[in-house]
Amino acid sequence: MRMSKMLGRRIKEDPKDAKTISHKFLVRGGYIRPVSAGIYSILPLGERIILKIENIIREEMNKIDGQEVKMPVVLPAELWQESGRYDSVGQELLRFRDRNDKPMILGMTHEEAIVHLVRTEITSYKQLPIMAYQIQTKYRDEARPRAGLIRVREFTMKDAYSFHTSQESLEEYYGRAHEAYVNIYRRVGLKHVVSIKANSGMMGGNISHEFMSVAECGEDTIFLSPDGKSYKANREIAVSGLKFEKSSPELPLEKVHTPGCKTIEEVANYLGVKPENTGKAVFYADDRGNLIFVLIRGDFEVNESKLQNHLGLLSIHFANDEQIRKAGAVPGYASPVGIDPAKARIVIDPSIAGTSNLVVGANEADYHFRNFNYGRDLRDADVVDIAMVRDGDPCPVTGEPLQMKRGIEVGNIFQLGTKYSAPMQCNYLDKDGKSHPMIMGCYGIGVGRTMASVVEDSHDDYGPVWPMSIAPYHVEICALNPDKGGVMEAAETLYGELTRLGVEVLFDDRGEKAGFMFSDADLIGIPFRVIVSPRSMEQGMVEFKLRTSRSSEMIPLADAAKVLAERVRDELKQYE
Repeated sequence: MRMSKMLGRRIKEDPKDAKTISHKFLVRGGYIRPVSAGIYSILPLGERIILKIENIIREEMNKIDGQEVKMPVVLPAELWQESGRYDSVGQELLRFRDRNDKPMILGMTHEEAIVHLVRTEITSYKQLPIMAYQIQTKYRDEARPRAGLIRVREFTMKDAYSFHTSQESLEEYYGRAHEAYVNIYRRVGLKHVVSIKANSGMMGGNISHEFMSVAECGEDTIFLSPDGKSYKANREIAVSGLKFEKSSPELPLEKVHTPGCKTIEEVANYLGVKPENTGKAVFYADDRGNLIFVLIRGDFEVNESKLQNHLGLLSIHFANDEQIRKAGAVPGYASPVGIDPAKARIVIDPSIAGTSNLVVGANEADYHFRNFNYGRDLRDADVVDIAMVRDGDPCPVTGEPLQMKRGIEVGNIFQLGTKYSAPMQCNYLDKDGKSHPMIMGCYGIGVGRTMASVVEDSHDDYGPVWPMSIAPYHVEICALNPDKGGVMEAAETLYGELTRLGVEVLFDDRGEKAGFMFSDADLIGIPFRVIVSPRSMEQGMVEFKLRTSRSSEMIPLADAAKVLAERVRDELKQYE
């Protein structure tokens, strides 16, 4: 490709709304252009990278017996009504009516669509297991799109779905899919991807893993053991190795005056105790208005995902003061002591159950109780880990301090079970002719997000440093002063020879000044660069340099095409 003909220009200044490295460089380098909030056009350079990522994904999906399909972006609402998700998913699902007033949606994920397809094609256990996948446009009406391609509204995703007759079959295939994902991220050049246990959330199912590319701009918080292997978990489900044991005798419950002290900090300071000697009351309500009273030690925060999982709820929200008072509690001074369990479900964190003589509210304005002890002052509540893990908490496996990192979710896999197949009657007949719902797995990868994550993972101050496997081109030829010393003729010849040898080449034939040309080359980030100049031509040489290096070497012009083609092939081998 000749630069003089290529669609897309380089931009010197960072976009005003760009906060992340990938957003800045993908716009400045001429890879993407914004159309609306969270919606982008992909330019030729970006499309070449995306196609290479997609081809790597296809190869790995085909290796695990995947069959590629294509499902519609626009789907009838009745499919989501069958599964029960039409009303449970919020505004991120874009709903509309067609010209016949039929309710429709734009697909943000395709579980319902694949179940509809498979139930029309598969009837017998003899046809299972199978896996079908697609690489398709999706739309999620994000409230706050950000960070370029990392959080968008319209995006390209690979989603795959497997169907099985048994949990054992699903688990065996799940392992194969996990390994395929490891290969995909290695081949696209992501160096810091970790597979972690995750919360299944809206997708449902019992077991799931997220693949996180560790990056400071990541929206997800993950916890890792110091070796990065023994323990890995998303913050939503992470647990620590903290042990709670009552170490002092239980003292009598005592009501004390705490005027104007509502927060943990205010109460602790007033009574001269530490936050870990207090109990924090937090109230939630479900979508039906049922009250949930949570008590956790004052030095911890509630992990709402853990709480939702325990309660089996898709969503919860903070309760208002009126709801709290109806349960017999006083906002700011609430206590589980004396609360009618019929008016609020009480959930206690082990940090409360395992700590002696805590300060908690007294359900009376300006008063607290000293020496609250679970088991004596309150019984029969749900005792379950609902605490947010903190940086430095002991690892539950090794006991060493956990490390808190930020990560970009570049893929996920779920064991869905029969969450979708049962309500949608996606059944198979066993060898005895009995009908059973198929057992499902689901496997997703964000293609554009993967491209952006590579930039976050591999860049310098001047632009992205693309791995050879997904680089838009393998080699860039820079012709300096093309009208002198036979430079253009030599560059043209090298361009033709490399192309014939199967090397993908970007030829900067514009005749720009060296500084301008090299700045553009850095923003494009092609791994190999060849400079043809009057000075190199005097020696019968071309100058070769790596994108990652400021030093260079001279290669005889006569051998340049062969040498470069061999180096490209050698570089590509590490991504096979």
